[in-house]
Amino acid sequence: MAALIADVDVAAARSALGSACGDVADAIAADSVDGRRPALVARPATTAEVAEVLRAAAAHHLAVVARGRGTKLSWGSPPERVDLVVDLSRMSSVLDHAAGDLITEVEAGTPLADLQRTVAGAGQRLALDDPAGGSTVGGALATNLSGPGRVGAGTARDLLIGVTVVRADGVVAKAGGRVVKNVAGYDLGKLVVGSYGTLAVVTGAVFRLHPLPAARRYVTAEFDRPEDAQRLVQAVLHAQVVPAAVEVDRPVEGPATVGVLLEGTGAGVEGRTATALGLLGAGAVDAEEPPPGWGTFPWTGSGERRATALKATFALSGLARVLAAARTAAADAGLHLHLRGSAGAGVLYGAVPLGAEAAAVGSLVARLRATCTELGGALVMLDGPAEVKAAVDGWGPVPALDLMRRVKERFDPERRLAPGRFVGGI
Repeated sequence: MAALIADVDVAAARSALGSACGDVADAIAADSVDGRRPALVARPATTAEVAEVLRAAAAHHLAVVARGRGTKLSWGSPPERVDLVVDLSRMSSVLDHAAGDLITEVEAGTPLADLQRTVAGAGQRLALDDPAGGSTVGGALATNLSGPGRVGAGTARDLLIGVTVVRADGVVAKAGGRVVKNVAGYDLGKLVVGSYGTLAVVTGAVFRLHPLPAARRYVTAEFDRPEDAQRLVQAVLHAQVVPAAVEVDRPVEGPATVGVLLEGTGAGVEGRTATALGLLGAGAVDAEEPPPGWGTFPWTGSGERRATALKATFALSGLARVLAAARTAAADAGLHLHLRGSAGAGVLYGAVPLGAEAAAVGSLVARLRATCTELGGALVMLDGPAEVKAAVDGWGPVPALDLMRRVKERFDPERRLAPGRFVGGI
């Protein structure tokens, strides 16, 4: 008898999927999604094949999770069920680069690093950081990836001007266009960015690009007190230095620092560097190379051995309060907490090392979440060991949850796409 998953005939499903894209295999342990092992993996090569795969999956009642390079596949809540992983790694081409218009069209499985190398030939870049390392375009959009550069260029939502998606029923939808001023259908782009693959499978995107800077300089200064960090950050943001990025790094051991990235023409960067050095004080230093850890997440590990990863958002005026609350809450819970993030945009990422007890992590999350909420933000546990995820509310209260559930119902009424992975069990 053929194997069954959720009353599905896997042999029949495999046959249908094979007809859809021709590259279907039995899943192995490495294909697991946050502890949930699928039965099958399909590797379509075009948007049309993705549509055929999703139609076949719907016909055979398969729950589907899309995957790029898997660097953030354990983010969010564990999906309730995964029968099929749709691997987009074959869709890894830069379809077009209109250098004169500063736009590019790219497939979702394209690594960000490959895209950057392609457009760099014309002296351009996609001004989107990759703090995780190895992310694809689709993965970056699905998780709303950003780094310290969001201060100068914004986030993926700001850079995205067109998107191609496939709905759970296999219908292909496009929004936006290839002209920067064209915003038709932009709401679809806003919806899928940060939706963790629960609304549709992104297969392609159109981005606006920025010129590569002629010069780049990093200015850093150490700080002791949270109030000092806020004072330094505010000084830089309110002066005429126009930072491309501002980052705070407070490790468990060693000095805490404020870092500023300045970009532009050689003469302009030189002058603004001098201004930034004066603003940050006598101990500030500048360099052409980034400081250690710049623009990366503070956690390490993956799979079974991953740290607890936090994302704190807050009004910029609350930076000192968040830093102080994080230090106190971590000390009271007996935990080490490394914070690093875009201080200029009110976003900090936190890492609690592997081995922390779930109850202690829960205490830290609850207290830091309360502070972030008071400051108009939120605290989300992006990732963590299975036992921590099972015991700690990773998302916290979400005021727009009812609306988000209605959107999910509209896009995916049978809950086939990454069911339960997103906030509120969406």
